[in-house]
Amino acid sequence: MVVLRLDATVWARRANIVVKAALFVSFAIALTADLDTLDGKGMGVRAPLFLASAAIVPLFGWRRRWRPHAHVGDALLALPFLLDTLGNLLGFYDEYPQTDDVLHALNWILLVLAFHAFRFRNTGHTRDAVFLGYGFGAIAIIWWEAMEWAVSKDGWGGAGGLALTYEDTIGDLILSSTGGLIGSLLGVWWLGRKVPPENDAV
Repeated sequence: MVVLRLDATVWARRANIVVKAALFVSFAIALTADLDTLDGKGMGVRAPLFLASAAIVPLFGWRRRWRPHAHVGDALLALPFLLDTLGNLLGFYDEYPQTDDVLHALNWILLVLAFHAFRFRNTGHTRDAVFLGYGFGAIAIIWWEAMEWAVSKDGWGGAGGLALTYEDTIGDLILSSTGGLIGSLLGVWWLGRKVPPENDAV
């Protein structure tokens, strides 16, 4: 499959390293610096989940002895968490109200692309792949909204900067599930392609 060939490239490995390094540096700043943009954002509560996105794939890949390592899926999985963290760190969520909508759609494109990057390492079947990816994205946004509520001022985390409304939640569900559908279509088209066999030398 194409994804296996991509995973073996130098650029995929380097991109993966850059995404992971940026995520850890961003959280090092977020957890130690006294920034107004992070007030009430519950960064301490987010940290374990967000940083786990950067650690779980390398640990799993090491245990399963992946060759090559799943650099494409690994980077795509961590990238949405990096973008969300940077959005808070740089104050985009406060300065530009559209940031939340844009990132909900974009991050779910990336998340479902990650799903397909892992899936197509193990199978070449594409018949139901679009719906599988779409379903994964839909389930993921439900649990994401549950997590946001948990860390909000109405939930257990008490993050005053997260005031969720019914309209916000419905909008996030629609944007993210739509992004998930786009990501699934892109993933099947891009990562689900079979590598043409090389012609034997005459």
